[in-house]
Amino acid sequence: MAANVLEEDSMEQDIESPVTIHQPKLPKQAREDLPKNINKDCAKRKIQRYVRKDGKCNVHHGNVRETYRYLTDIFTTLVDLKWRFNLLIFVMVYTVTWLFFGMIWWLIAYMRGDMDHIGDNTWTPCVSNLNGFVSAFLFSIETETTIGYGYRVITDKCPEGIILLLVQSVLGSIVNAFMVGCMFVKISQPKKRAETLVFSTNAVISMRDGKLCLMFRVGDLRNSHIVEASIRAKLIKSKQTKEGEFIPLNQTDINVGYYTGDDRLFLVSPLIISHEINQQSPFWEISKAQLPKEELEIVVILEGMVEATGMTCQARSSYITSEILWGYRFTPVLTLEDGFYEVDYNSFHETYETNTPVYSAKELAEMASRAELPLTWSVSSKLDQHAELETEEEEKSQEEQNERNGDVANLENESKV
Repeated sequence: MAANVLEEDSMEQDIESPVTIHQPKLPKQAREDLPKNINKDCAKRKIQRYVRKDGKCNVHHGNVRETYRYLTDIFTTLVDLKWRFNLLIFVMVYTVTWLFFGMIWWLIAYMRGDMDHIGDNTWTPCVSNLNGFVSAFLFSIETETTIGYGYRVITDKCPEGIILLLVQSVLGSIVNAFMVGCMFVKISQPKKRAETLVFSTNAVISMRDGKLCLMFRVGDLRNSHIVEASIRAKLIKSKQTKEGEFIPLNQTDINVGYYTGDDRLFLVSPLIISHEINQQSPFWEISKAQLPKEELEIVVILEGMVEATGMTCQARSSYITSEILWGYRFTPVLTLEDGFYEVDYNSFHETYETNTPVYSAKELAEMASRAELPLTWSVSSKLDQHAELETEEEEKSQEEQNERNGDVANLENESKV
């Protein structure tokens, strides 16, 4: 009995005690290849953006071992740093150089014995009125920044001081050119210019000139225009090749008028960029019902030169499947006023519903071809029937001719007998 009670207690403990199952850590590709019925939330997983709506790329570089490559291009590295780090480095570089040369000036004065002859008018020091490290540090600042207050000056009895003065002047000029140039480039970067280049919140799919098209809208809020503006679009979607190779985030070009020149924009007022969904389009086989099931992202890139500075500017945005509206069009924003055109940016992102087939462009093309097939079939069938009738008539006439020839031959034989 006691053994049975112990066994039952141990079984209850085994049932009630929480069991932690440590699943093996699998690669991301292997986790994605698992059956979808394992986790019901897999079907509702959120699509991770490759490029955010504000244009920033959602990619982080990890496990970069060759960090020395950043130092080989130190200028670009400093320009790419955030402002707080850039300002910190700016202050630290000048402070360190001033302290370094101030220490050398103090060492020269100390080794020459100038510190022992402070106030001695018969002694000619290397630097007049230098009586400690603080005064040496101040003289270093005056020398590198060419302030020259006139109280502390170098004398002609100190050749090592003259050499140090030349070295500090040259190195100070180099430091000034490097740091001021870095700050100038960072200030004049056209990244903020892209803030006034706007993209529509949603992309739409509807019919245009009898063809199914994917469209989105771009606009420029400033009066100074973007020179030589051009637009590009990329489809970001993972794929698997016929050989079984998995390509994550494969990039496919979306034609937005490259061959016709429509990708080069005169961006004075908002423009609707259109992509015709044809056989070369990656959306050729996608219908309205299939679109929400697709895991894809459309990245749009607007490039051009800033009219004021001449520097190249790039603005980016993206659209995921939930931001692509099937059967909608953009609300017009341009109106004609008294002597000018006015753009209403309150309606820039607005859309309205329109009659659009729910079928894919491929299915629409097949339907159009089927609508033309009965006519061709009737013509061909009539031609075939006409040819068959002609052959049948020829065969009948040949048989009748043979029968007549046979009858004539029989009559001649009977007459001879």
